[in-house]
Amino acid sequence: MSVVGVLLAAGAGRRMGRPKALMHDPDGTSWLLRSVATLDRGGCDQVTVVLGAGADEAEAMLAAVPVDVILAPDWASGMAASLRAGLGFLREGDAAVVSLVDLPDVGPEVVRRLIDSGASPSALARATYDRAPGHPVLLGRQHWAGVLASATGDRGARDYLATHEHQLVECGDLATGVDVDSLV
Repeated sequence: MSVVGVLLAAGAGRRMGRPKALMHDPDGTSWLLRSVATLDRGGCDQVTVVLGAGADEAEAMLAAVPVDVILAPDWASGMAASLRAGLGFLREGDAAVVSLVDLPDVGPEVVRRLIDSGASPSALARATYDRAPGHPVLLGRQHWAGVLASATGDRGARDYLATHEHQLVECGDLATGVDVDSLV
């Protein structure tokens, strides 16, 4: 089974004062590089990074990292634009693990658990944290067209998941899954 990691890192981070792909922890850890490593070490066979705001600087940070980098030209319209760009770019893979750049405590163990829950072309699963839905999500290839058709604004795959049976993969013992942007 081939699993591709799709990292959505296009957001402007307006509340944070700079693009999310260019953010760092107080200790200097790059959110972008940490998120790529999380997908890679979690078991993704390849990683695609979707950029938007700050794309030139973010792409330079990724120059030595073996990832596919794409630009979501309409990134400012919301997460759905990034998701459409990322999934639309994929030519290979039986499933995709879609994650966000602003999830600081979501590590490789969460990605591995999600993949191990049953990665396949028909897979549809979502990480949960103490039963609260979060990211990343596992989307089998058979669902990509439906996810793309339903994604609008900042809703990404949310509407598709709301109307399709999917597996909830509890990861609250591994992370909080808190989106840093939601804390600002």
